[in-house]
Amino acid sequence: MKSTTLLEDNQQIVSIKKNKKHKETYSQLYPEIEDWPIYKLHADRAQFVKDIEQFVFERITSKNNDLEDIIAKTLYQEKNRIKNERWKVDPADEPKFWGRIGSELIKKSLDQDPVKAREVNEGLLREIINRYAEEIVGTFSKRIFLFARWFLTKFFSRLLNAVNGKIWKTRYRLYDHLKATGDVETMRSLMQKGTVVVLPTHFSNIDSVLIGYVLDGIAGLPVFSYGAGLNLYNSGVAAYFMNRIGAYRVDRRKKNPIYLETLKAMSYLATRRGVNSIFFPGGTRSRSGMLESKLKLGLLGTLIEAQRANYQEGKEDKIFIVPAILGYHFVLEGKFLVESHLKQTGKELYLKSKDKSNSVRKFIQFAWTLFWTSNEIVVAFGKPLDVMGNFVDKEGNSYGKTGQKVNLCDYFTHFDEINQDTQRESVYTKNLADKIVERYKKDNLVLSSHLVAFAAFNLLRHEHPELDLYGILRLPCKSFEFSKRKLIGLLSQLQSVLVKMEEQEEIQLTDAIRNQSALLLKDGLKKLGAYHATKPLKIHKGKIVSQSFSLLYYYQNRLEGYELADRIDWSVL
Repeated sequence: MKSTTLLEDNQQIVSIKKNKKHKETYSQLYPEIEDWPIYKLHADRAQFVKDIEQFVFERITSKNNDLEDIIAKTLYQEKNRIKNERWKVDPADEPKFWGRIGSELIKKSLDQDPVKAREVNEGLLREIINRYAEEIVGTFSKRIFLFARWFLTKFFSRLLNAVNGKIWKTRYRLYDHLKATGDVETMRSLMQKGTVVVLPTHFSNIDSVLIGYVLDGIAGLPVFSYGAGLNLYNSGVAAYFMNRIGAYRVDRRKKNPIYLETLKAMSYLATRRGVNSIFFPGGTRSRSGMLESKLKLGLLGTLIEAQRANYQEGKEDKIFIVPAILGYHFVLEGKFLVESHLKQTGKELYLKSKDKSNSVRKFIQFAWTLFWTSNEIVVAFGKPLDVMGNFVDKEGNSYGKTGQKVNLCDYFTHFDEINQDTQRESVYTKNLADKIVERYKKDNLVLSSHLVAFAAFNLLRHEHPELDLYGILRLPCKSFEFSKRKLIGLLSQLQSVLVKMEEQEEIQLTDAIRNQSALLLKDGLKKLGAYHATKPLKIHKGKIVSQSFSLLYYYQNRLEGYELADRIDWSVL
């Protein structure tokens, strides 16, 4: 296979062309699972949990003289969560545990002399940290992982071939519907020189599974540690497997400082141990369908901190960051997400549906639609970066803005000494977040459905200039017909703009975007939101109509932020 260089314009397609005779995938980088960093970490799980506990304990006690206050605040928030937002996955002993913590805080800590009170509070703090650490840190079972890999491959293969009338044959594979773009060879090389952290956009609860499948099955990389929302563990089957294949649990209901410090410590210490990981810096699924523009800085900051700590210990190991952008023609929980987004704006009560994406039945229905409509899911891996946001080559060398090689260690050095500087590292974290957001936009891969949705929604807006967004979304769908002629004209203009943007490395395009405008429209209409019962766009009695303007808005949002609407010449349509 021809390798790619750091500054090549065109990304390398590493998988998924519909070629039934040959499929371009990579062999496993480390054939023996026992050599995988995640296997080694979980073989030493008990010690890892102790390391987290000690690290968080020292960090909190060094910053807080009043432990009673931080424990009391945590206790108050946890009791409110238990009362108002219980989940099936929550341990049955939670009320008892927090009740005991409260009793001991009152009986043994209050009205005691400072030394005795501090001793009691430190013991309570250790208990809380240990409980959180045990909850967050998952396990990894070689046996369960191999079964899950075999089962998923067989399951999707059978499902895919059943859709195509070949249920007992393996003519079609899941890889026919998974496309990975980017320089995977560089990722493989970097993994042998340091720790790789993949930072994806987040649109669906199935993102982690799909990225993991691509990294393992296509890129041939060892299993990555990844964060999974605790809500996904409400399903017994899903919880059983995720608990044993390297996932760590993230409970976004918990916002108290003890929990957040424990979560960050898990990321920091795992990275220090060389465990490759995946986490979503946006924090949660994009409700609007837009690419993330603001990232959570907590976990990102642990990468900066871990890199500096490596240098302080005389280690040259680097941490490499790979932004990843997921592209779907339809999102499993898209209807729920966009209604949540619209409700959060406070303009209308749009939250009418429930998030049912966690059910096994919904996931199978989603997969069936994916295969039946011949839609692909795209994972676009961006150019690898170091923790300062510099591009890196296959050897792990860092390059600055002007292309000069830079020494990463210099960023952490002051007067010839590598030192910790909290303020400096907070600035570095913010700069890294900005760089990742920039790469999301530039490495974003435009699908035909994205562009067709964008063209249609902007035509709808143009036809109703007197209405704001919410006025448009309240329009009855049956009253509007999309002009095929105008859509083709719009697509033609947008195609020209996007091709120029790609030449300037501002965005990436799929082959479908280069088709004739009429063919592009046909492809986009076929694939856009095909899973949903109410279609964002469809052809009905020869007319192009929408059954859901809110879903159309959701899918068009993928191209928001590029100022494409400002480049449309409406006078020629």
